[in-house]
Amino acid sequence: MIRRPLRPLARILKARAEGGNPDAIEAENLRLRHEEMRDRARARAEGRLVVLGACFFIAFATIGGRMGVMAASETSEPEVSAGGNPIIGTRAEIVDRNGRVLATNLDTHALYVQTRDMIDPEAAARGLVEIFPDMDEEDLLEKFTGARNFHWLRRQISPEQMQAVHELGQPGLLFGPREMRLYPNGSVGAHLLGGATYGDEGVNAAELKGVAGVERYFDAYLSDPANEGAPLQLSIDLSVQAAIERVLQGGMMLMNAKGAAAVLMDVHSGEILSMVSLPDFDPNNRPVAVEGDRDDSPVFNRALQGVYELGSVFKIFAISQALELGLLGPDTMVDTQGPLTWGRFRINDFHNYGPELSATDVIVRSSNVGIARIAMQIGATRQRAFLGELGFLEPTTVEMVEAPTGAPLLPANWSEISTMTISYGHGLSASPLHLAQGYASLLNGGTRVSPTLLRRTGPIVPGPRVVSERVSAAARSMLRQVVVRGTASFGEVPGYEVGGKTGTADKPRPQGGYYDDRVIATFASVFPADDPRYVLIVTLDEPVETSGSEPRRTAGWTAVPVAAEVIRRAAPLLGLRPDVESVVPTSVTLTATR
Repeated sequence: MIRRPLRPLARILKARAEGGNPDAIEAENLRLRHEEMRDRARARAEGRLVVLGACFFIAFATIGGRMGVMAASETSEPEVSAGGNPIIGTRAEIVDRNGRVLATNLDTHALYVQTRDMIDPEAAARGLVEIFPDMDEEDLLEKFTGARNFHWLRRQISPEQMQAVHELGQPGLLFGPREMRLYPNGSVGAHLLGGATYGDEGVNAAELKGVAGVERYFDAYLSDPANEGAPLQLSIDLSVQAAIERVLQGGMMLMNAKGAAAVLMDVHSGEILSMVSLPDFDPNNRPVAVEGDRDDSPVFNRALQGVYELGSVFKIFAISQALELGLLGPDTMVDTQGPLTWGRFRINDFHNYGPELSATDVIVRSSNVGIARIAMQIGATRQRAFLGELGFLEPTTVEMVEAPTGAPLLPANWSEISTMTISYGHGLSASPLHLAQGYASLLNGGTRVSPTLLRRTGPIVPGPRVVSERVSAAARSMLRQVVVRGTASFGEVPGYEVGGKTGTADKPRPQGGYYDDRVIATFASVFPADDPRYVLIVTLDEPVETSGSEPRRTAGWTAVPVAAEVIRRAAPLLGLRPDVESVVPTSVTLTATR
């Protein structure tokens, strides 16, 4: 900065020459210097005030904005962060093929006690017993006065129970947030879903883990945060599942059966639209498995884990293999003269069908002797290989943890007599789901399908070919004749062309041999038979139809009417329109008016 001189020499000399006063020049310059200094100081002060005001404005604006955000957000209690991996509490939902919820989560609380904070243990124990009658007052008091400082009292409590505990006024009774697994449809699809329970637990969170069914099979997916809560979509149709469960429950009671199972599957994709096992349970309160016969346990899945000798429903496989090998045609006559003797074994028919029947009528009349003679032509090696292609030699690959426990029971020595008895469904035990897979693979045009509980959205890729399309069409025609004029006449459903085969197998005794008055009755069906879309398997355990003078246990009297009602209820829900023949007028009358 250049300072102005107070006594500039040129002006002083000029003022002296003109007789002026040089001191006036100095005074004037001094005044100007002071004014300039004052102006600069004022400008600096004003600038500092502006900056300070701007800082205050920004600070107040920030504080005000933050207060507004806090006021608009939901309140939450601060939590102290702890080291280690957090417990994952959120579990993805499970939905059906149409997006309807099968399993979801519900916020609740757990109840625990910190005994060091208890004021009046006796009053707390009395109060909790009034709220939770199943608790024992002496046991609670022992916990409250014992050496341990922490005890879980309830894994889940309702809001009403939580409020009642609050009103006890005991500071040692505390609540931990929880998510409970909720199945809003109750017992519908219970065996499929399985159920869930708590794994790792902490005061502020708990991990939900599957215990059975798809909940356990897809446990990693359902608990993976990387999926961002995307639901697991199953192939099940909730409406169809509920309808079949209701019909099957009624049929089981009407036929006095011990249990029942049903499988409805898409013949092309292998998608399971419904899988039912009765008796069932509520997965919201899953029971423990009972000791003794596993068939008596409600958690036992008859459709998947139940392996039975399924009877004459196997006959279509022997006929189809013989057609594929060129051993016979649909109209080839087969010797049905009985009994058929092999060593000490004698094979008889339920009725005397005469000396011979066509191959088609062997299926329609369900001749054991005829199908056994056909099986002898096929041979054990080829029969075993063919049933293996249909999936009868290994557990199904369906996405459930119980699938490996449903392994078929095969003969230790696949001899010629085994070949004959297996051809009509004795000597090899399989599950209803195995049977659904075999029928779908045989009747969909002849390509193998694998059952699945996941909805498939992409194009269907055909599996390995099992039989030719010609043989598949012939098998469907034979099964249609069984309903039209054979043992499954009660299976006719107007508007839906149903084809199927009955099977009645004596139940084996635990000590060996078979019961005389206990059977497994099965009806394996396909609809529409001319252009198959779905396979339905209905199995009844120890049914007895008592409307006549004598009890009737065969599948034609027990399983077939139940399956027909299932189709009648389920087909419209599946979007299948009934094929109603239009009435063709026999004559036309022309009238004229004037």
